[in-house]
Amino acid sequence: MEDFIFYNPTKILFGREQLNNLAKEIKKYGSKVLLAYGGGSIKKNGIYDNVVRVLREEDIEFFELSGIEPNPRVDSAREGAKIIKENGIDFVLAVGGGSVVDCSKLIVAAAKTDADAWDIVIKKHKVREALPLGVVLTLSATGSEMDAGSVITNLETREKLDWGSALVRPKFSILNPEHTYSVNKWHTAAGVADIMSHTMENYFTTYDDCYLQDSFAEGILKTCVKYAKDAIEDPQNYEARANLMWSNTWAINGLLESGKDTDWSVHAMEHELSAYYDITHGVGLAILTPRWLEHVLNENTKSKVARFAKEVFAIDGEDEMEVAKKGITALHDFFVGLGIPMTLREVGIDDEHLKEMAENTIKHVGGPIDGFQQLNVEDVLEIYKKSL
Repeated sequence: MEDFIFYNPTKILFGREQLNNLAKEIKKYGSKVLLAYGGGSIKKNGIYDNVVRVLREEDIEFFELSGIEPNPRVDSAREGAKIIKENGIDFVLAVGGGSVVDCSKLIVAAAKTDADAWDIVIKKHKVREALPLGVVLTLSATGSEMDAGSVITNLETREKLDWGSALVRPKFSILNPEHTYSVNKWHTAAGVADIMSHTMENYFTTYDDCYLQDSFAEGILKTCVKYAKDAIEDPQNYEARANLMWSNTWAINGLLESGKDTDWSVHAMEHELSAYYDITHGVGLAILTPRWLEHVLNENTKSKVARFAKEVFAIDGEDEMEVAKKGITALHDFFVGLGIPMTLREVGIDDEHLKEMAENTIKHVGGPIDGFQQLNVEDVLEIYKKSL
């Protein structure tokens, strides 16, 4: 286990009644709010009305930025920063899923500088200050409610890049599982795949002896396997939704990666798919992950994949390689059972841009991906082809 510092100051307010604490939490940091949200689902399910009621009852002035995209665009962040500067806003409240939160993280950073928002993403401009950010979460998927990372898309350059700063970590996040009741089957399944991918990106490492962290990861993965279908088949199953929501938060808040050397292989590959084809992120991760595991399965990695198979899918056997292969098949079949399409062609991706995307994957990470097993352009291209 490597040396590490674990610090996560985000306050979590979990449960049915926590929206009652919204105004009190906001007033610790500001008095004039930018309310940021997506395409309007929060207006259909009543969450918008409940949030606005709290703000108005407490005389908190607010302005709105709506229409933040599922793969959030840098243009939306630019617009949010503009609204803040024009109106003297001092707090941002993100109401939505990970895309809204990710965009809001860029907004709070861009609002405190004259630099262009994209310059922050490409690390041309260093974040030195940011407005405070709060979250009302409506989707279990990205874990952005308790981390410092963000992923932003630039359609002009065909890039989807991750960036981060401790200064944009949410001050608080309200997690009410009931807010996810209206999430449809597609996005519930994709969210579960996203949670599991975050967990597996941290889990699949070698030679670090991080037994405790890996045990935490297995617990999160088993929770997803246990409750995913319940949440899909019975959308108002509170316990299923609650367990998935809490798993979502702990998959990527820094706990699982502590003491490890992680290099996120599948996310790097999927970001290119989303940048070129604007597909649902979790679906892309589900398609790629089993093919990636098949590609990197060898004598060095078989023990960890076999442990995954045994602990998460209860697969028995003495031959580690055979157990590992069965575990990969079980993961693939689990995603199929959630209704996720498991080939790229099913989501509208053919072989036209595979080589270009493989090259960009390696370019954007600055060289070979030093993850579970090192990947170069040829490896990424082969995984894409296997995923067709």
